[in-house]
Amino acid sequence: MMRIAVNTRLLLKGKLEGIGWYTHETLKRLVALHPEHEFIFFFDRPYDESFIFGDNVTPVVFGPPARHPVLFYIWYEARIPYMLKKYKADVFLSPDGLMSLSTKVPTCLVMHDLAFEHYPKHLSLSIRSYLRKFSPPFAKRAKRIVTVSEFSKNDIAEKYGIPLDKIDVSYNGAQDAYRPLSWEEKEAVKEEYSDGCEYFVFAGALHPRKNIVNLLKAFIVFKKRQRSNMKLVIVGRLAWKYQEVEELRDSMPFKEDVKWVGYMNVDKLAKVIGGAYALVYASLFEGFGIPILEAMQCHVPAIVSNTSSMPEVGGEAALLVDPKEVRDIADAMEKIYKDESLRNRLIEASKLQVKKFTWDKTASVLWDNVLKCL
Repeated sequence: MMRIAVNTRLLLKGKLEGIGWYTHETLKRLVALHPEHEFIFFFDRPYDESFIFGDNVTPVVFGPPARHPVLFYIWYEARIPYMLKKYKADVFLSPDGLMSLSTKVPTCLVMHDLAFEHYPKHLSLSIRSYLRKFSPPFAKRAKRIVTVSEFSKNDIAEKYGIPLDKIDVSYNGAQDAYRPLSWEEKEAVKEEYSDGCEYFVFAGALHPRKNIVNLLKAFIVFKKRQRSNMKLVIVGRLAWKYQEVEELRDSMPFKEDVKWVGYMNVDKLAKVIGGAYALVYASLFEGFGIPILEAMQCHVPAIVSNTSSMPEVGGEAALLVDPKEVRDIADAMEKIYKDESLRNRLIEASKLQVKKFTWDKTASVLWDNVLKCL
């Protein structure tokens, strides 16, 4: 029997986002597939029972709640090494890009992206300082590194001088809740969220890297050109540095055509994405970009940025734009609105593209790397 200690601090009931979902979906599968091994889940606060995926999971709670760089340091460098020793862990799996430099237990580290290296000013000084100081030694100390795209693999190798053969790509997946909707289901979603009108959708936490300001400006340009009933539905919590978004939201023309619906659970979000005319995901930088995949799985065409991993995820099923050019985003919105044959081609391409990405494949690659740590 192997004892696998896992950093599960981002398994937060009702608050799962990108890394949290990666953690949830991979661990759910690994626990079920490997009942002969013991998984020790390390939480930094009380946990929800739904995250204990099997009888072979031992949940352990210890503080301090790691939500600030000073507390990161204490949790990872003081508490984690003690707990790894106490529970006689054979390997430590950390899905959030952070690990301990103070333990000899071999670590499988999941580094999703290096956004903080490319856009450091989008984070607070304390967070970006911590990440930029510790991520290079994390990458060097980890026995294996898993990441979520070929782009991120090459980025990590180049920036931190890590051999490519130490890094494997474990793509994200999309949940089964994301599926094509019937005409009746789409009409019901539109009645509930967009005044019965067609709509573009964006989904994700609202912070500067998601480029919401340029999305709103592009929507203004689109509305001025088309004068259609098209709406824009924005799904996601206000995360950090969102003041500029709030100011534009309150002062922009056509603001009544923008619907802000906040954070949604998976079942609701799947319907809102599935009912959309198109996803517009003009993020500045992504290690993967799960909403792109979620839209494609719903047979909803996507407008995505031509940067970082997004062309890799979207493939032939996405319309690429320069996220820094408002008119480029607006042009794509207009093109997909006016050209029904283009929209249908993207939808057909999405049916093939989504087959490349499943959580089962994700979990399989992750498990292979856990074994390589022994």
